[in-house]
Amino acid sequence: MNELKAAFPKTIPVMFGYVFLGMTYGVLMVTHGFPIWLPVLTASIIYTGSMEFLMTDILLSSFHPFSAFMTALMIGARHLFYGLAMLKKYHGAKGYKFYLIYTTSDETFAVNYDAYVPPTLNRYRFYFFVSLLDQLYWITGCALGAFFGSLISFNTEGLSFVMTAMFVSIFMSQWLKDGDRLKKQGSYCFKDYVIIHGPQLLGLAGSLICLILFGPDRFIVPAMMTILVFLLLFRRRYEEDPV
Repeated sequence: MNELKAAFPKTIPVMFGYVFLGMTYGVLMVTHGFPIWLPVLTASIIYTGSMEFLMTDILLSSFHPFSAFMTALMIGARHLFYGLAMLKKYHGAKGYKFYLIYTTSDETFAVNYDAYVPPTLNRYRFYFFVSLLDQLYWITGCALGAFFGSLISFNTEGLSFVMTAMFVSIFMSQWLKDGDRLKKQGSYCFKDYVIIHGPQLLGLAGSLICLILFGPDRFIVPAMMTILVFLLLFRRRYEEDPV
């Protein structure tokens, strides 16, 4: 259980974020007329916060399975990048691998990707406990939100914006973290700055160009594909320390 003790402190920030987001989702579901158990079930099976928020509108709309499938595919496409980044870390995970893949959410990816695992610990078990704890936080938050949402009623307008705020905070956190790496290096040039912030700059540029070319309703898939192609092209550069 040493791995669990080492993993828990790393997940505390995720706990506060996931419990709050999960409660928001639980409240949103039950205030739209869904049974109290449904948010908990979807939190356990789907386990992808952004898609679960959209599930509320999908379940309330007309039955369009292809549209629901394409929406889920577009929303989940960002996980392609997580998988590429975790190839080395999860290589050799054996029995843990399927669960690690299944539970690689945005925050779990961030924790496991940057975590230092002491050589005295089993790193795959450490990754497993980080993933398990994060999922339990999310399910707990959804259950609490569903329970309290069934007891009280209030205006939920604007709650879905919490996902946009979460992604912005993740982006800024990674940007600042990469900036700190440059500062620790000491002297650096403009080329080093562009290289270390390359993935973020690529994401911004690719999204902006596709937004201009395809419009706000159709830019997500082309932007995802553009970013994926360029990350694959420059994969070897970022497999090692980019600076």
